[in-house]
Amino acid sequence: MLAIGRGAHRFSAIVAAVDGLSDRMAAQRLRELEAAGLVERRVIPSTPVQVRYRLTQAGLELIQALQPLTAWSHRWGDLARGAAERSA
Repeated sequence: MLAIGRGAHRFSAIVAAVDGLSDRMAAQRLRELEAAGLVERRVIPSTPVQVRYRLTQAGLELIQALQPLTAWSHRWGDLARGAAERSA
Protein backbone atom coordinates (compact mmCIF):
# COMPACT_ATOMS: atom_id res chain seq x y z
CA MET A 1 0.00 0.00 0.00
CA LEU A 2 2.87 2.35 0.73
CA ALA A 3 4.27 1.83 -2.77
CA ILE A 4 0.96 3.03 -4.18
CA GLY A 5 1.01 5.98 -1.79
CA ARG A 6 4.45 6.91 -3.12
CA GLY A 7 3.19 7.01 -6.70
CA ALA A 8 3.48 3.45 -8.06
CA HIS A 9 0.20 2.85 -9.87
CA ARG A 10 0.95 0.10 -12.37
CA PHE A 11 1.31 -3.49 -11.20
CA SER A 12 4.91 -3.78 -12.41
CA ALA A 13 5.89 -0.53 -10.65
CA ILE A 14 4.33 -1.73 -7.40
CA VAL A 15 6.24 -5.03 -7.57
CA ALA A 16 9.48 -3.22 -8.41
CA ALA A 17 9.03 -0.80 -5.49
CA VAL A 18 8.88 -3.57 -2.87
CA ASP A 19 12.01 -5.71 -2.44
CA GLY A 20 11.30 -9.43 -2.53
CA LEU A 21 7.65 -9.08 -3.55
CA SER A 22 6.60 -11.74 -6.04
CA ASP A 23 3.95 -11.15 -8.70
CA ARG A 24 1.72 -13.73 -7.03
CA MET A 25 1.98 -12.15 -3.59
CA ALA A 26 1.45 -8.65 -5.02
CA ALA A 27 -1.69 -9.77 -6.84
CA GLN A 28 -3.02 -11.42 -3.68
CA ARG A 29 -2.32 -8.40 -1.48
CA LEU A 30 -3.80 -5.98 -4.00
CA ARG A 31 -7.00 -8.07 -4.15
CA GLU A 32 -7.16 -8.02 -0.33
CA LEU A 33 -6.60 -4.25 -0.19
CA GLU A 34 -9.25 -3.74 -2.87
CA ALA A 35 -11.74 -5.95 -0.97
CA ALA A 36 -11.02 -3.94 2.19
CA GLY A 37 -11.81 -0.72 0.34
CA LEU A 38 -8.28 0.68 0.64
CA VAL A 39 -7.21 0.36 -3.00
CA GLU A 40 -9.13 0.96 -6.20
CA ARG A 41 -8.35 -1.07 -9.33
CA ARG A 42 -9.03 0.56 -12.69
CA VAL A 43 -8.81 -1.27 -16.01
CA ILE A 44 -7.85 0.93 -18.96
CA PRO A 45 -9.13 -0.56 -22.22
CA SER A 46 -6.09 -0.22 -24.43
CA THR A 47 -3.83 -2.58 -26.32
CA PRO A 48 -2.45 -4.15 -24.25
CA VAL A 49 -4.95 -3.67 -21.43
CA GLN A 50 -3.52 -1.62 -18.57
CA VAL A 51 -4.47 -1.94 -14.93
CA ARG A 52 -3.83 0.92 -12.55
CA TYR A 53 -4.17 1.05 -8.80
CA ARG A 54 -4.73 3.99 -6.50
CA LEU A 55 -5.54 4.52 -2.87
CA THR A 56 -9.14 5.24 -1.96
CA GLN A 57 -9.92 8.02 0.50
CA ALA A 58 -9.91 5.40 3.27
CA GLY A 59 -6.46 4.20 2.10
CA LEU A 60 -5.09 7.74 2.07
CA GLU A 61 -6.40 8.36 5.57
CA LEU A 62 -4.92 5.07 6.79
CA ILE A 63 -1.50 6.08 5.43
CA GLN A 64 -1.81 9.42 7.24
CA ALA A 65 -2.80 7.67 10.47
CA LEU A 66 0.19 5.31 10.24
CA GLN A 67 2.78 8.02 9.58
CA PRO A 68 3.40 8.82 13.29
CA LEU A 69 3.82 5.11 14.07
CA THR A 70 6.24 4.75 11.16
CA ALA A 71 8.24 7.75 12.38
CA TRP A 72 8.33 6.25 15.89
CA SER A 73 9.60 2.91 14.56
CA HIS A 74 12.39 4.65 12.64
CA ARG A 75 13.41 6.53 15.74
CA TRP A 76 12.99 3.79 18.34
CA GLY A 77 13.01 0.56 16.34
CA ASP A 78 16.42 -0.54 17.61
CA LEU A 79 15.20 -0.13 21.20
CA ALA A 80 12.12 -2.29 20.56
CA ARG A 81 14.18 -4.96 18.76
CA GLY A 82 16.67 -5.05 21.64
CA ALA A 83 13.88 -5.57 24.19
CA ALA A 84 12.49 -8.44 22.14
CA GLU A 85 15.92 -10.09 21.93
CA ARG A 86 16.47 -9.73 25.70
CA SER A 87 13.16 -11.42 26.48
CA ALA A 88 13.82 -14.35 24.12
